[in-house]
Amino acid sequence: MIQRLFSPGWPGHLLAAGAGVLVTLSLAPFGLWPLGILSIALLARLLADLTPRQALARGWWYGAGFWLAGVSWVYVSIHVYGYAPVPLAATLTLLFCLGLALLHASFAWSYARWVRDRRGGRWLGFAALWVVWEWLRSWLLTGFPWLYLGYGHLDTPLAGWAPLLGVFGISLAVALTGAALAHPLLFARHAHHQRSRIALLLALLAVWLGGWGASRLEWVEPQGDPVTVALVQANIPQTVKWDPAHYRATLDAYDTLSAPLWAEADIVIWPEAAITSFYDQARPFLDTQAERARRHNATLITGIPFRESGGPGGRPHYFNSALALGNGSGIYHKQRLVPFGEYVPLESLLRGLIRFFDLPMSSFHPGGSDQAPLRAGALQLGPLICYEAVYPALVTDWLPATDVLLTISNDAWFGRSIGPLQHLEMAQMRALESGRPMIRGTGNGVTALIDHRGVITARLPQFERATLTGDIQPTTGLTPFARFGIWPVLLIAAVMLGSLGPRRA
Repeated sequence: MIQRLFSPGWPGHLLAAGAGVLVTLSLAPFGLWPLGILSIALLARLLADLTPRQALARGWWYGAGFWLAGVSWVYVSIHVYGYAPVPLAATLTLLFCLGLALLHASFAWSYARWVRDRRGGRWLGFAALWVVWEWLRSWLLTGFPWLYLGYGHLDTPLAGWAPLLGVFGISLAVALTGAALAHPLLFARHAHHQRSRIALLLALLAVWLGGWGASRLEWVEPQGDPVTVALVQANIPQTVKWDPAHYRATLDAYDTLSAPLWAEADIVIWPEAAITSFYDQARPFLDTQAERARRHNATLITGIPFRESGGPGGRPHYFNSALALGNGSGIYHKQRLVPFGEYVPLESLLRGLIRFFDLPMSSFHPGGSDQAPLRAGALQLGPLICYEAVYPALVTDWLPATDVLLTISNDAWFGRSIGPLQHLEMAQMRALESGRPMIRGTGNGVTALIDHRGVITARLPQFERATLTGDIQPTTGLTPFARFGIWPVLLIAAVMLGSLGPRRA
């Protein structure tokens, strides 16, 4: 019966889908990190005896469980806020997840075709190929770097690898561990395998102890004195956020919530698109807020859309932006836009078909890659808007010029799903990778302050109107990951693949 689960056919496919689900349970908000290792062990075992074509199907089932469990919150965005009927929203969500599952199908096929049957392929080869596929997801077709294995290990010894090798390095360690637990050497009964088995276990021990040891190192230094930051979480419902009838009430909410903060905070943060009109329309209100900030030697940073003339055919360009005012300066235009949420692919064909393709502010233009940090007093802040915080390379591009990372977001699109908590966990990893504290301001949660080790030092409950005030310690210096990025991990993966022996007879 057990053997049937690992053979071609439906029992094995269903087990593979279940194994994919385990990755979601290893991440926020569940935090059951051993399940990510178990997921990899099951997948490695499920692919052990299949032909490449059979592995293709098995990998797709694994990916189906992986994505349907992990990004089912897409349904909330499409149905609740995109106004798509339930059948259509469910169909689009299903197509999105099952399409992404093709990535895991291609991984499984490549593993069975080129790697598995070479000496070392079932351990080193599996893990190296896995991390290469995670890297591909960070940029292929604009990228969707969600649900990386490494995110579940912020509180384990493997977290020590993040400043050295980033989340990809942790994923590599998790994949090595899972593949080793499924390796035939661990279950071989012959005495002549004993030495190899011990070597395998010692290598795993080195991976985990190495992470623990690296976590004791400090890669950056404090820069100046701590800075007091105040974040405003106005909790404006997404259903009325862009309604012109509620515009004045929105401005009044931010004005009232911020009034007591100017005297106590160096920086006051409003979230992504806090102001639901273009900068030129909101200028009188913002000038008033900027003057209040200046009187208290404080900086206001807010999310706001911009429009600039000079687009094709004389049409203006629209930007999703962050603006610093008062005792600060700078404008940042978001570079990585969310498909369908901020721009519509194949716009001439899709625009107007359903309300989901006509969401408010879904015609944004990406900002350039050469933008300057925002300034708040003497501080340089590396701004990230919403989805941008999930791209490791985009964060490290701000270094070493910045002392603090700032992400403003509107996670209301996720509703009460697991999406906002996954998003928060990824922000924690960016802080740990870069050695920079992270200020995270959102409209309805999760608003938080994160130190340079990825630890949340203060946070607000979701779905409450509130403010959060706390201190952050700016840092200077570069972690190895901030300096070299993904390339050391890719080099390690290439060496691992290159070291594989000849194919077994």
